[in-house]
Amino acid sequence: MQATARQRTLIFFLLVALYAAGGAYSSFLLNGPGEVALFWPASGVALAGVVRFGLRWAVFVPLGGLLLHGLFEPVSLAFLPYSLASNYIGVLAGGWFVLRQPRQAPLTVMFGLRALLGGVLMAAVSAGIGVFGLLQAGQVALDAAPAAGIRWFLGDLLGVASVAPAMMIALWHNDPRMPGADGATYAPEAEHLLWNVSLTASFLLMAWAGSGGGHYALGLVALPLSVLVWSAIRFPPLHTAVAIALTMLLITGMAGLGLAGYPAPEATRDGLNLLAFLIVVAVLPMILAFAMHQQRVTAATLRHRANIDPLTGLANRNAFEERVRADLANPSAPPMALAYLDLDHFKLINDTASHVAGDAVIRGVAGIIEAHRHRDDLLARTGGDEFALLLRNCSPMVAEDRARALLRAIEGYRCGWDGQMLASTASIGLVAFLPGQAEYAQLLSQADAACFTAKEQGGNRVCQASLDGGEMLDRTSAMRWVVRIREALEHHAMELHCQSIVPLRDNGDRGRHFEVLVRLRDPRSGQLMMPSEFMPAAERFNLVTRIDREVIGLTLAWLEANPQAAASVSTCCINLSGDALIDEGFIGFVAERLRRSSFPGDRLCFEVTETSAVRDLARAQRFITEMRALGCRFALDDFGTGFCSFNYVRALDVDYFKIDGSFVRDMDSSPLAEAVVRSINEIAHVLDKRSIAEHTESERDRQALIALGVDYAQGYGIDRPVPIADYFAKPFPGLMP
Repeated sequence: MQATARQRTLIFFLLVALYAAGGAYSSFLLNGPGEVALFWPASGVALAGVVRFGLRWAVFVPLGGLLLHGLFEPVSLAFLPYSLASNYIGVLAGGWFVLRQPRQAPLTVMFGLRALLGGVLMAAVSAGIGVFGLLQAGQVALDAAPAAGIRWFLGDLLGVASVAPAMMIALWHNDPRMPGADGATYAPEAEHLLWNVSLTASFLLMAWAGSGGGHYALGLVALPLSVLVWSAIRFPPLHTAVAIALTMLLITGMAGLGLAGYPAPEATRDGLNLLAFLIVVAVLPMILAFAMHQQRVTAATLRHRANIDPLTGLANRNAFEERVRADLANPSAPPMALAYLDLDHFKLINDTASHVAGDAVIRGVAGIIEAHRHRDDLLARTGGDEFALLLRNCSPMVAEDRARALLRAIEGYRCGWDGQMLASTASIGLVAFLPGQAEYAQLLSQADAACFTAKEQGGNRVCQASLDGGEMLDRTSAMRWVVRIREALEHHAMELHCQSIVPLRDNGDRGRHFEVLVRLRDPRSGQLMMPSEFMPAAERFNLVTRIDREVIGLTLAWLEANPQAAASVSTCCINLSGDALIDEGFIGFVAERLRRSSFPGDRLCFEVTETSAVRDLARAQRFITEMRALGCRFALDDFGTGFCSFNYVRALDVDYFKIDGSFVRDMDSSPLAEAVVRSINEIAHVLDKRSIAEHTESERDRQALIALGVDYAQGYGIDRPVPIADYFAKPFPGLMP
């Protein structure tokens, strides 16, 4: 929030006062009118104010200087203009250096280093002008001018290093550019108290050691330094910055005034060594504090991106599942209910008013649900127009009443868009349970199934499922497949079968050319299940890409373990789902797996269905191009079933067209089917591709395909799918005569 004019005026005069106070502190460390201050904290106030509010605010520096010289440190009239000009021009130079690039948010290492370099420039300019003024005023001899200039420079730089960070963070406190670390883990209150005791003890030990004399007492500065490093690692940057400022004020006061047995630096070299040492002590913990804060901000940002839905700001599916599983594991938790909400006919909004309008409706509905949920409830967006809500501490009847109230609120919501009012209703599937009564997957399956039932009944209603069985469980038995699939993936119970793809004419392909087919072994019954039984559930619950990865991993692992069999392979075909084409991490998975594999990528051929490819043609082609860079080949599966298939063949860079089996089966009885097969084969050859006829079930089919010039055949007329080990144990059918 921007400060008001009155607030800015108050801040301006506060900076004037702080500048004068910093100079007054330095004046107490001086032993004579011509001596240069050991420590100039006012420089940190000056640079912080200018960097925060701009170069125009630098006028508070000469005003503060006038106040300083008028009240605390009188100087000769000959030196006064130089004193004011040195600090004013110095802060203008340092501020210009920091602000000359686009303003960065503070609390970053790069900003801290840039501010430190600005302080170096500020101190150098100020020292040059100031020492020249001392010479002109006759307050320093010419031979002492270099030492005075270095001391002036280091004193100003120490002020910047020790005071500017605390001032900048304090002045930036309410600025929207200040990066936060929401959710960052800082030290608990007990550790904070222990830290305060440790810092105080380090100061007391320094004083005690100094009072005992000795040449190395100042080495005990390492004690507060270690405590400052502790602060940098465990506490927010402002805490460390304030601690550094207080520590430097205390140490310079003790050394400058000769307190607690610490002798004031009389020799020039002693003073310069002390200042250089203190600058390092001030800079290192602050840079470390910035680095730790930056790391926390990055970690918090990554956690936010991983757990938050970017469209609505709600928790995403993964975060919701993690938190619900934690509740399920708590045996003392009260009764709960899981609600699965899906908007009715939402696709109509996307199709008629655009996806941008659909996003606006989703955001609005998310706001409605958020406003109606109880404080302890968990809400997440789990999919496109789907939401999940965990209702805590409620009976089945109360949960249903709350769900109905939520439906009424959604029904009454209107979203204005491009001169029209968009509205939607929703269906809710509800399952009430006690902790430990069911696993999360089963609960979600039941709630999702109940929501599906609510939609089947017309939508805009609540349907409550029962964990005890009955009609709802019978109606939704297919939804329970997700539990079996998850178990199969976890226990690697997927099994690989292979079916040959043989050439119908001599094309030089002599190795094994086959397709890998997946089967699922039920962990409970041991029954072998076909893809048609479990893939619909996998698609509904977004498990198909996990199955794709599992099949690729199992196939490569088997071929790697059987190098003699792998050497006989010319082409290994693996089916990919449509979801794999849009999975951002899938290509990286394949690349990493091939990098570790002895099986060459150019012998892999991935099959994608025509319908999944044409759904997003540009993305499909990008996917194919990137996978081709790994050496992989591609086949367009079920070709001929899509709408206007021939319009897309030029855009998709595939190696094989797999003619859909429905046309191959009907060639005998349908001239149209035969014409389609002939057309697909001719187009494949025009584009320099090869054709594969699926579902070749008989010798008559094979002869007809040979007559049409089709390149390969696959089907029961060639061989049947068998387990991968059995497949490689028998001879490859080879070229069909």
